[in-house]
Amino acid sequence: MKRDLTTLFLLLSLCSFAQEQMHIPSQANFQTTKAIRGASLYGKTIILFGDSYIQNGGRPIEESWHYKLALKYNMDYYNFGLNGNCIAYDRTNEKCGFPLYERVSELPDKADYVIVCAGHNDAVIIHHNGEGTDYFRSKMEVLCKELLAKFPNAKICFITPWSVPLPMYPETIATMQEVCNEFGIPIFDASKSGGIHVGFLGFRRLYFQGSNDMAHLNAKGHDLFAPRIEAYLLGL
Repeated sequence: MKRDLTTLFLLLSLCSFAQEQMHIPSQANFQTTKAIRGASLYGKTIILFGDSYIQNGGRPIEESWHYKLALKYNMDYYNFGLNGNCIAYDRTNEKCGFPLYERVSELPDKADYVIVCAGHNDAVIIHHNGEGTDYFRSKMEVLCKELLAKFPNAKICFITPWSVPLPMYPETIATMQEVCNEFGIPIFDASKSGGIHVGFLGFRRLYFQGSNDMAHLNAKGHDLFAPRIEAYLLGL
């Protein structure tokens, strides 16, 4: 119970760090190797859409894996991360924004890649409300339909939350996987394949923004996760 309250307090407090969406245009003179110039990601437009995993919590966005990935591949980079945001739940009263399924209209009309990373806050709220995942599933379905309609030619994928040792995370992640599979949208299971071991205190001390933080990577954590998600995105 104490851990649940600590995590909920952390998520609520981070809502105050909300910022404008970030756009980093590609640079024609960016120095790259021949191998990178020939990669599928090179020079493409990428949209990051989600919660504090995307806005990067209380740390500079320049430390994040997706910002560094965009620089590496000279990508036209849009960041629509919002701390405390949810896939399904409205948190405008907490200054954490409308849910993702209501924010799709904010996104640019064209993109080569659309990466959705969220669900952490949904799991907390689902547990706090003492409910199942039916409502969450219904809004996940709406989000997938809207993304496919808006970006018919883009490569869309989801990234799950980490394997957080708290209630309703496994159920939330499983629901995300099931809905993505129904719509034929790839999903990277960061709870199993991300190399991020949230349940170990020593790991959090090294790679998270504090030993009690179960959501937000520090710069070392982003660098640890980056090769895994990079390989996945290159293979889409």
